[in-house]
Amino acid sequence: MGVVKKATLIFSKGTIMKNKKIWIFIGLAVLVLVLNYIFGWSSYLGDTKNLLFLKKIVEDNFVYAALIYTAITIVGCVVLALPGITFAVFAGLIFGPILGTILCSIATTIGAVLAFLAGRFFLKDGIKPLVMKNKYLKKWLFDESGKNELFVLLITRVVPVFPYNLQNFAYGITDISFRTYTIGSFIFMLPGTAMYTIGTAGITDTENRGLYIGIAIVLAVIVILTGVLLKKKYIQEDVNEGE
Repeated sequence: MGVVKKATLIFSKGTIMKNKKIWIFIGLAVLVLVLNYIFGWSSYLGDTKNLLFLKKIVEDNFVYAALIYTAITIVGCVVLALPGITFAVFAGLIFGPILGTILCSIATTIGAVLAFLAGRFFLKDGIKPLVMKNKYLKKWLFDESGKNELFVLLITRVVPVFPYNLQNFAYGITDISFRTYTIGSFIFMLPGTAMYTIGTAGITDTENRGLYIGIAIVLAVIVILTGVLLKKKYIQEDVNEGE
């Protein structure tokens, strides 16, 4: 009996710890939502006019402007759950097509990594056992061979049916390695980021407007076609199998 009681106590403590992390995560999320509602951070950061002051700083101190933009993007994507598109547009307006794409890709990747780490710390122990009960999610997200990891990351980054901000936390629940997630996210998000950044730069740059918008259109076609094909071939197939 002593052994059984001891095992029960250990199991109970483990369960409490798992649930405790989840409740802490939920509490932090609710706190951010309340503060955001009170102070209107999302509205402020989502307004292009409020961030164009960085364009003036670029001419005087590029590094300082880049650091401010990176910090704002990370907070906006991770904490306030603003769409990554917002900051790709800002990057195009403030830094231009090339530097804007590079900075936005770095900033959004850092944001994605931080959300991933938060998901792994707060959610994995408690949520993974529940997700594993679904055979389709288990097949795609917890493939023991590891062969599906990059492919699933590619699909979710390209196909727009998966909310970007939720993806970042959700990947923390999976067994994908930190390195694979970081490198894969950077590479697979790059075409979409470049599309919006270069397209925005084209709208404001009258001299190279045709070139930039042309490049953005080509990237858009590639991203859309890739997304449609992946969705049709793999996501729809999985839905049909489940019926």
